[in-house]
Amino acid sequence: MRHAELYSPAIGAAGNVVVYGHWGRPVLVFPAEGGTAWDWERHGLVHAVDGLLEAGRCKLYCVDAFDSGDRGAYESWVIDQVTPFIHDDLGGPQDIITTGPSMGAFHAANFVLRRADLFTAAVCMSGNYEFGVTDEVSGFHGDHLDWIRSRVSFLLVCGQGRWEDTTGALESTKHLAWLLGEKGIRHELDLWGHDVPHDWPSWRTQIAYHLPRFS
Repeated sequence: MRHAELYSPAIGAAGNVVVYGHWGRPVLVFPAEGGTAWDWERHGLVHAVDGLLEAGRCKLYCVDAFDSGDRGAYESWVIDQVTPFIHDDLGGPQDIITTGPSMGAFHAANFVLRRADLFTAAVCMSGNYEFGVTDEVSGFHGDHLDWIRSRVSFLLVCGQGRWEDTTGALESTKHLAWLLGEKGIRHELDLWGHDVPHDWPSWRTQIAYHLPRFS
């Protein structure tokens, strides 16, 4: 594990990046709403993919959330500070996977849609995408849509248990999958059972199950 603080002029403060693994495909990891760069380790998700990290199949770059602040400033930090940090750490530019649960899933999807030149696949768990992501997808057309189709893919994962309905995650996940299908953008919808709640133990199991497919 390695920790770095990256100052953002847009935010006016430094944000944390915690790196796990030695080499492998880069994965930009967002926490749930209001979370920190250490949340994935604290909730056992890093341990859940230890085998991939040890085998050099992927490398996690976990970041802080700034959900109470300006979304544009946060996007600037990720694009202008975090992404160059990842590229430098890897010895050059590489396509980056994004992932996260809940609000982190929103960010994972949003960055792929907005910057498909940098981020080409999103593994989204229990997200609510109705505050920007679905509008973004609806607005794609013409050459830009063709380019998006050629670049990106989405895995949308959601349980059907407790809190997945009250957070809006279940319906929003299904809606985003429908929109991506309408636009011909590569995606997969994976709905887990009615005993799978909107919570960290679910996301720990889901990331352990799905991340090997991307690394």
